[in-house]
Amino acid sequence: MYAKWIREGKLKPNSDWNKELQIKFTIQDPCQIIRKTFGDETAENLRYVVKAAVGEENVIDMYPNRSNNFCCGGGGGFLQSGYKEERLAYGKIKDTQIKNTGATYVIAGCHNCHAQIHELSEHYEGHYHVVHIWTMLALSLGILAPNERTYLGEELQDINVPEYIEPEY
Repeated sequence: MYAKWIREGKLKPNSDWNKELQIKFTIQDPCQIIRKTFGDETAENLRYVVKAAVGEENVIDMYPNRSNNFCCGGGGGFLQSGYKEERLAYGKIKDTQIKNTGATYVIAGCHNCHAQIHELSEHYEGHYHVVHIWTMLALSLGILAPNERTYLGEELQDINVPEYIEPEY
């Protein structure tokens, strides 16, 4: 829907904030949404939204990607399964794939992917951050509140912070 709304002009993200910073992002293609359900068309829409929010030149695709991307290892209930060591061992493939991009941020469209990849970064000392797609879209729109930035890296903390307006009661 985000891609549709951007194309229709209903959402107007602006990637100018990242022109000089050139912070690099990669995209996690979620298994359930991309590989098992809607396929490459949805993967392309995901990329369209991300590029609109962070700048096309700042997106580095993992390889393989889209319908052929590797699973992060956190979906299908595996995050809650209790097999943490096995989950992290399986996730090493995803960690290596992310590190190979050199990106500072991984954009995840799925909460399970977000949680698993965050844990992979900590466990394998990846030094990359994981953000939800909505977070980057909201940042590019200038509507990401200060309390919604707590998990962002230092370089994004002060980008496009909306001015606080005291509500009238």
